[in-house]
Amino acid sequence: MHNLNRISTVMALLLEWVMVALMVTLTVVVIVAVIARLLGESFSWYDEVAAIMLAWITYYGSALAALKRRHIGFDTVLLALPPRARLAALLFGEAVVLTFFALMAWAGFQVLAILEGSYLVSLTWVPVQFTQSVIPIGALLFILGQLLSLPDYWSKTARGISLEHAEIEEEVDTEMSRSAGHVIGEVR
Repeated sequence: MHNLNRISTVMALLLEWVMVALMVTLTVVVIVAVIARLLGESFSWYDEVAAIMLAWITYYGSALAALKRRHIGFDTVLLALPPRARLAALLFGEAVVLTFFALMAWAGFQVLAILEGSYLVSLTWVPVQFTQSVIPIGALLFILGQLLSLPDYWSKTARGISLEHAEIEEEVDTEMSRSAGHVIGEVR
């Protein structure tokens, strides 16, 4: 279990850095393109590169959200089931998600094979395979994130703990302690 936590931590850190780098780069690209357009110059590559970077942010961010179990879920519905049915429903849901992303990875590799020899329209030296590699890589990272976070999710679900409610309660407790600190400070 300790090794899973270590792998999860490393994966989360790497994905966070990738996300930050992509978002900063996209921001710089957009700002430079806007300034260039205001100066009467326009980059032919801007739209294509920005769209690709936005797709990369979506895929890698989705894998990070899977690792942290931050995708939209229905914990309340799941936890309303009796314990055995709850765990069966959890396994069924995980199987559906993992199957979908396995198929997506397989289809992504098929797409990469078809795109061999193709290059971007505006940057003719950049292979389309490179830009579209995010599909199978993102799908595999999503699967890895789901699998790494599954033991903790299983344990909490088995105990009847909602990930959504636990996070909300933690935020409420944090705000309450902050408010209490301010009130105590005002009384003095």
